[in-house]
Amino acid sequence: MAQYTQQFLSSVLSQRGPSALPYAEDVKWLIRQHLVGLTEAYPSLQPKTATFTHNDGRTVNLLQADGTVPMLFQGVTYNIPVAIWLMESYPRHAPLVFVNPTRDMIIKRPHAFVSPNGVVSIPYIQNWVYPSSNLVELARNLSHFFGRDPPLYSQRKHSNPNPSPNYASNNLSSVNSSVGSAAARPAIPPRVYSPSPTPTPPYGSGSAYGSGRIMEDPAEVFKKNAINKLVESLNGDIRELRKTREAEMEGLFSAQAVLRKREEELAKGLKEMQDEKEGLEQQLQMVLMNSDVLEGWLRENEEKMGKKEINGLDVDDALEPCDALSKQMLDCTASDLAVEDVIYALDKAAQEGAIPFDHYLRNVRLLSREQFFHRATASKVRAVQMQAQVASMASRASPQYAI
Repeated sequence: MAQYTQQFLSSVLSQRGPSALPYAEDVKWLIRQHLVGLTEAYPSLQPKTATFTHNDGRTVNLLQADGTVPMLFQGVTYNIPVAIWLMESYPRHAPLVFVNPTRDMIIKRPHAFVSPNGVVSIPYIQNWVYPSSNLVELARNLSHFFGRDPPLYSQRKHSNPNPSPNYASNNLSSVNSSVGSAAARPAIPPRVYSPSPTPTPPYGSGSAYGSGRIMEDPAEVFKKNAINKLVESLNGDIRELRKTREAEMEGLFSAQAVLRKREEELAKGLKEMQDEKEGLEQQLQMVLMNSDVLEGWLRENEEKMGKKEINGLDVDDALEPCDALSKQMLDCTASDLAVEDVIYALDKAAQEGAIPFDHYLRNVRLLSREQFFHRATASKVRAVQMQAQVASMASRASPQYAI
């Protein structure tokens, strides 16, 4: 029986298309687990599909657990017929539970947890918490609260098997008036006694509570299963194809990101090269301007001086220091640079083996000593020139602040 229940649930919950049950795909496995656990704990409750009619007239195909819940009352076990409807929002919301009285039973009025139209409202339903709440605990709570206060009791059988029309009319009006106050489900049809010896069941096969399991044609079942398998196979192929295409798209997106990064680097490099080109062009303009100035100065001075004077001009006499310190500074700097050139020439000669190494060291030592004296003298001269310059600036500025 358990295997049949599991196969039935797997079949109805895996259906697709118009015949699919209106439950979310991510909770169907939990619905199956709840119903399997309920049938294992309470074999008298069996799952099935039936048509549920909402108060606004909408009809929907839903799962329900139909059967009996054991109840212990005054040491005797009774079976209370119930129907547990799994609504569209199950299991995030509590199921809808009805007591399903048989023909010789009547709902107790008033009852703390059962309305006159059979709707059950116990604390476990009111405090339903997803995903911890389940159908097994619901059935246990139903058994517990029903045992404290039984919701059904047997009605007395009338001596007259054919009730009068007035009684049936009064019974119908009273039941309909009580049912009209219900807001949780469609009204339960009144229990009217039939004059025929074989009574009709209180709930027809087309109502919310079907009295028996509907047997389908094996050919139709095989056809539906084949279609479902084909749809599942197509869905699997589509998922695989989608994964492949997504992987390809990811690769293309990665390549696009790399190309964009390279484009940015190239644009940055191009901008730097353009900036450098502009800087070089500005420097070139400055050099050309200076060249023009120098060429103009040379032309002007060449016209003033004859060619003989230019050819006989001594380079050392071209520049004349303004004072003795400047002349001493010029001599020290020239001597320092001359010694530097001699040391460089000695290095080249030593590398080529033109002079012995000991001669090289002795000459370098002597030249370094001489270079040191020249640099020290230049440093002292520079210090004296700075002092003289400061004194000259102070002497020029003092008359302005004289009182």
